[in-house]
Amino acid sequence: MTRLELLAPARDLECGLAAIDHGADAVYIGAPAFGARAEAGNSIDDIRQLCDHAHRFLAKVYVTVNTIIYEEELEDVEHLVRQLGEAGVDAILVQDMAVLEMVQRVAAEQQRPIEVHASTQADNRTPERVGWLWQAGCSRVVLARELTLEQMRTIHQAVPGVELEAFVHGALCVSFSGLCYASQHCFHRSANRGVCAQFCRLKFDLVDGDGQYIDRPRYWLSLKDMCRIDYLGQMADAGITSFKIEGRLKGVGYVKNVVAAYSEQLDKVVKRSGGRYRRSALGRVALSFTPDLRKSFNRGFTPYFIDGRNDNIASPDTPKALGEYVGKVKEIRKDSFNVAGLATFANGDGLCFFDDSKQLCGFRVNRVEGNRIFPLQMPPQLRKGFPLYRNADATFEKLLAKPSATRRIPLDMRLDVTEAGLRLETMVSEGAGVSGTALRVGVEMEVERQEARQPQQENICRQLSRMGGTVYEAVRVEVSEEAARLFVPSSMLATLRRQCLDALDKRMVQEAQTSMLHRKQQLGRSPLHSSSVSSVASTSPHAHLSPTYLQNLANSQARAFYEQHGIPVMGEAFELGDSHDRPLLMQCRHCIRRLLGCCPKERHRPVPWKEPLFLQLPDKRRFRLQFDCQQCQMNVYAEK
Repeated sequence: MTRLELLAPARDLECGLAAIDHGADAVYIGAPAFGARAEAGNSIDDIRQLCDHAHRFLAKVYVTVNTIIYEEELEDVEHLVRQLGEAGVDAILVQDMAVLEMVQRVAAEQQRPIEVHASTQADNRTPERVGWLWQAGCSRVVLARELTLEQMRTIHQAVPGVELEAFVHGALCVSFSGLCYASQHCFHRSANRGVCAQFCRLKFDLVDGDGQYIDRPRYWLSLKDMCRIDYLGQMADAGITSFKIEGRLKGVGYVKNVVAAYSEQLDKVVKRSGGRYRRSALGRVALSFTPDLRKSFNRGFTPYFIDGRNDNIASPDTPKALGEYVGKVKEIRKDSFNVAGLATFANGDGLCFFDDSKQLCGFRVNRVEGNRIFPLQMPPQLRKGFPLYRNADATFEKLLAKPSATRRIPLDMRLDVTEAGLRLETMVSEGAGVSGTALRVGVEMEVERQEARQPQQENICRQLSRMGGTVYEAVRVEVSEEAARLFVPSSMLATLRRQCLDALDKRMVQEAQTSMLHRKQQLGRSPLHSSSVSSVASTSPHAHLSPTYLQNLANSQARAFYEQHGIPVMGEAFELGDSHDRPLLMQCRHCIRRLLGCCPKERHRPVPWKEPLFLQLPDKRRFRLQFDCQQCQMNVYAEK
């Protein structure tokens, strides 16, 4: 039986706790420093609290230490890794191989089963790269977002011993992750150091080789948000075991809604699998709202390249959230308008539309009377017939601002009579998706046998079912006939129940540790099936990286690690050199030529411009586009 994991983002402790409560099997959260989202750092104490809560459900906590590390930072990073190990984290995500080696060393010293996961920033798109990372000590690899379903399957078949994690929802980087240097080049803010300035969300002119402007200024590199909620089963069948939601800068409402939606869908995949799959953590989630992905921040949705080439990936008219389509403007008055559609509105809703010049305009709803909307300030650009979108649903946001989910582990309990007194046996219900025998505990208590004057079964069941503030719920309580005839004080039953739940808590911790240790022991045992991957020690996983700064080497320990593992050491990281001598800034599967309907492979229509094409910022800085049609890739170069 394969365990499937829904992996949720946590900007902070509040988001992490909410993710677990709303159905996540694991959470990834930023360390105090050295994470790929510098604004999403968290204290060690908060991470420890999150671990304590997650581990009650056998859920995991992964911490991002996935920036490249400078030489003078190595000592601080190793100290951080030690702190994270002591806090009880289950894995650390890395990009820099120096950190991988630190985690291995700290795990051995602390005798803790800390796993290493290769971040998507490590550019994981080939079987050779994934195989090398597995042999180097990564138990899991986070695949590049750009991969198709068949590419995922090929990697799994080539390297079956490594866990594969793939993104299923959230914002998309237009460049292959880890290989984007535009922010560093333009703003001295490195994406590989966690401070991306979102160059891809800027507005550009598109200029041809003769200096002619093509189309109006647009957000040519901006993409829609990923949504693969309908592909979870196919991804699982292709070998993906962890389904990752992007969003470590998103708020708690986003986390609640998106996690709940994907958790419900993953439950359906498990149910349809006929026992092939199960969720990796325990607990049943009860929601007080109906999840709706359209109501959380989104730029429109795309499954990206999962089915192969896809023309529906770009959002060139705006990099902002559109939200859900709610109808068309029907009639406009001086201070109000109404909408043709089935949506209902509330005071405080945020609405938006594209004006005649294709600019996104937004406004706040001040008052609603039936289907008539009174904006706080009537937008002068609004016209009859305009499509209208809601990017802030006040009613839905109020629901999510309240406690909106409970998660409980279902238990089966049985009370029997022993020679000395009573024995209460408790196990996690089979309905939780785990073998109950693996999580079974029993507690005995000496009691004086005293026959009851009337049957005690109802009272015993009621007392044993009281779980209080624990994470458990009793779904079935059995009382043997002999036990039901005894009089047992309620206080004694409460003590027996409490002792049994305490023992179960300890058993859960042991199970988590045993599971992690078993996974660590399995690491490196499975043979590589593909001949190309089995010889990976002599094949560079960086064969596609040219120029050499794309290897992202920023310290001596990483260099030594590559050399020790048979990988030729190339140039130093982009951030350490003169960016004027390093022109290749981005590598993208998104193609502007294709967006314009001029892909030479498709021959939609002849190219009506002289190449090369350039993206041009308002300050006249230009970036040359190169179309590598053989690789189906667009490269972005800085112009000197």
